[in-house]
Amino acid sequence: MTTNLEPPDIHHANAAIGWLELNNHVEAGNEIARISEANLMHPDVLEIRWSICAQGKSWNAAAEIGKSLVDVAPNRASGWVHRAYAVRRMRGGGIERAEELLLPALARFPKDPLIAYNLACYAAQLGNLDQAWERFQLAMKKEGAVDEIKARALEDTDLEPLWERIRKL
Repeated sequence: MTTNLEPPDIHHANAAIGWLELNNHVEAGNEIARISEANLMHPDVLEIRWSICAQGKSWNAAAEIGKSLVDVAPNRASGWVHRAYAVRRMRGGGIERAEELLLPALARFPKDPLIAYNLACYAAQLGNLDQAWERFQLAMKKEGAVDEIKARALEDTDLEPLWERIRKL
């Protein structure tokens, strides 16, 4: 983790990451709860907090944390992706709202393949297959690892409406 967090907060953050890697979001949350109040809105801490909520499928909380991450670190692409991902899954959210929130990030982060990829997923699920195909191709151009992204897409049920086209690449 590249950060300016100081001990003991950096130790709690690293321990939380370790718990997440062990798929134990409860213990990860216990570690994050030990971080000083002054650092709870630190972008690296917000990333960890989002991961804890996502692993626990607490999508409403994850959406709030994603929003906070966009607010405090608007130049960090992950915040935009995290917010949209959670909003898609939260109660009262949905794909249309997720797409609406992520769309501005496409221009803001022109080199980030995950944004175009997620927007392709949203478009495919909304039945906008031509738009989904354009966004998927854009993600592949940005990724540079065509075989890897193609393999990932062929396992991603969000992109199932495009599988036939993807297989022909």
